[in-house]
Amino acid sequence: MRALGIDVGGTRVKAAVVDVTTGRITGERWSAPTPRRPTADQLAQLVEEAVDRFHGIVPIGIGFPGMVVDGVAEHADNLGHHWEGVHVEALFELAAGRPVTVLNDADAAGLAEARFGAARDVTGVVVVVTLGTGVGSALIVDGRLVPNTELGMLHVDGAPAGDVIANRVRKRLGLSWRGFARRLDSYVAALARVVAPDLVVVGGGASNHHARFLHRLTTEIEIVPAALRNDAGIVGAAMAAAEDGRASSPRPAITRPRP
Repeated sequence: MRALGIDVGGTRVKAAVVDVTTGRITGERWSAPTPRRPTADQLAQLVEEAVDRFHGIVPIGIGFPGMVVDGVAEHADNLGHHWEGVHVEALFELAAGRPVTVLNDADAAGLAEARFGAARDVTGVVVVVTLGTGVGSALIVDGRLVPNTELGMLHVDGAPAGDVIANRVRKRLGLSWRGFARRLDSYVAALARVVAPDLVVVGGGASNHHARFLHRLTTEIEIVPAALRNDAGIVGAAMAAAEDGRASSPRPAITRPRP
């Protein structure tokens, strides 16, 4: 079965068709820059462009960079506080012209890593941490997702983790990999005090450079790079849509208003 996965990030919006039985992306990938502090109309337009690029592919799953409860964004710090309370599922359904499944982007990455990636067949407590524009997290317990955890809000040396270990922060400050590893060590220590993970999977943009910093960590907790890297959010969003009976069942397209 194929599904369309769309990963709405703080830097780029990415999309691809996924074979959800294997977790493999089939064909081309599409991406476009995310505007700084985007409006609802701007993100809706990008979702519409992605759906049009892969015309006819359903179901559609969308990873959103914030907590999503019953289709509503509780917060989305990397996009701006003006997203709080926005019914993102309804917004994106109008943009796509059909039902969609929306979930937290880090949760999408966690689903993919638990099914097809670095956390496959791992029992116990697994935390998938995405180090990108901000810091996202997915909590997996015995293979099951605990949705909408925000472990990126843990404080490290008196500041939110997103201001300390996000890949964007590393680039902006010009941190050495040794310095970045020290900060990540502090974050993992804070993480261990609240969830005691058996395994930590590091994803997001920083995972592309894992060979430069993971071996510098001193924690005794097992830490591995994400197997699916930056594709995890796309794959997990597609998986969530395929498993959502509401989005997967045949339904008439939603009429989009004309300009």
